[in-house]
Amino acid sequence: MRIQRYIAKDMRSALGQVREAMGPEAVILSTGTIGDQVEVVAAIDVEVAREFAAPRGAAPLTQNETIEHMPLRRASSQLSEALVPKVTATPAAAPAAPAQAAQPAEHSELANEVKDMRRMLEAQLATLAWNDMSRRSPLQAAMLKELAQLGITQDLAGSLARKIPPNLNFSAARRFALATIARTVQVTGDRWLETGGRIAFAGPAGAGKTTLLAKLAARWVLRHGPRRVALVSADAVRIGAHEQMHMLGRLLGVTAHTVYDVAELPELLEALSGQQLVLIDTAGASPRDPDLARRLRLMNQANSRIETSLVIPASIQAGAIEEAMKLFAVAQPSSCVITKVDEAVSLGGVLSALVRHKLPAAYVSDGQRVPEDLQPARAHSLVGRAVEIASRNGATADDEVMQRRITGATDGR
Repeated sequence: MRIQRYIAKDMRSALGQVREAMGPEAVILSTGTIGDQVEVVAAIDVEVAREFAAPRGAAPLTQNETIEHMPLRRASSQLSEALVPKVTATPAAAPAAPAQAAQPAEHSELANEVKDMRRMLEAQLATLAWNDMSRRSPLQAAMLKELAQLGITQDLAGSLARKIPPNLNFSAARRFALATIARTVQVTGDRWLETGGRIAFAGPAGAGKTTLLAKLAARWVLRHGPRRVALVSADAVRIGAHEQMHMLGRLLGVTAHTVYDVAELPELLEALSGQQLVLIDTAGASPRDPDLARRLRLMNQANSRIETSLVIPASIQAGAIEEAMKLFAVAQPSSCVITKVDEAVSLGGVLSALVRHKLPAAYVSDGQRVPEDLQPARAHSLVGRAVEIASRNGATADDEVMQRRITGATDGR
C-alpha cells in the first residue's frame, strides 16, 4: 500500500493531483485544511495498480468541473471497469482446465472486494462533495438541508436551490423556495361540487376512496340536495363493498348502482345521463394485481365519458407515491385527491410527485369525519401543512443524510 499526501489551493486541484499521480483506482483516506489550502491523503494498492491498470481514456477533471458537479459514481465506475474485466470470462474463452476449478471462488471474492472498494470510494466522494458545497455555497447547502427536512426529493430540491438568488439571506431564500413550490403545484378548485361531473376514483388498496366518495356525496347533498346525483360501486373485490355503497345511498337519499366489472360502466353511464354528478368507486389495486392493467385500460377507454382521479394517501413513503403515479398513469388521470394527511409524517413526497408529474390536486382529506374532513386543494395550504408536519415531527437532515442524497441514493424520504 502506497500512501501519499497532496496539498493544493482547493479540492478540485487536490483531486486532480491524486488522479494524475495515482490514477482512478486511488482511495481517499482523509481530507483537511492547512491554512487556506486543502490537504488530501490518498492511498493505492501497488499490486492492484500493477495488475489492473486504469482503462485508457479516463477523463481527468476539467478546468470548469468542481467536486460538486463531478459525477460521484464516475471514479468508482472506472475502478470497477479496471478490475471486473480481469475476473469475467469472455465469450471466446476456452473451457476451464481442471487446474482452474478454484477460479470462480477467487473471482467472486475479488468481485466482492471491488464492490466494497467502490462503496467506500462513493462514500468518501459524497463527503467531499457535501463539504465542498457547504464551504463554497453555504446558502445553497442550507436550503438543500431545509428541503430535505420537508421530505422534498433530491432532484426537486436541487432544482429549487439552483434558482435561489445568491444575494438573499436564509429566511428570504426559504420563503423563495416554498413560494416556488406553491406556484408550481397545480390545483383544480371546487369544480366537482360546483358543476358536477362523472368521476371514477382509482388508487392503491386502502387509499380511502370509499370514504372520500362519501364525503363528496354528503357535501353535494348539503349544497344541492339529493337530486341529480348517483353513486356507483365498481368494486367487486372488497367484501361488502357493494352493500356499503347502497347503505350510503339510503342514508343520503340518493340512488346507488352496482357494476361487477369496469367494462359495464359505459352502459350504466348512458342510463345515468340525466345525473349531474356521478361518483364511481373502483377496486383498490396492488402493483402485483394481474387484472389491474386490464381495468386501467378499460377506464382509459371510457375517458370520454368519465374523468379518472387518482387517490393518493399521504401516509405512504415517497417511493410508493411515485410507484402509484407511474402504475396508474395507464388510466390517464386528470387530477388527484390527497387522503390521510392526518396520518402523514411528511408531505414532501406528495408535493414532489405533484410537481414532477404535473398532476393537479382536487381535494385534501385529513380525517374520517363525513363530510367535515375534506377541503379543496390549495397549493399554499399544502406547502404550509408540509412545513407544519415537518416541524411537529422534528424532522432533521444531518450531514450523513445529505451525503447520501448527493450520491443519488434513495433515502426513503
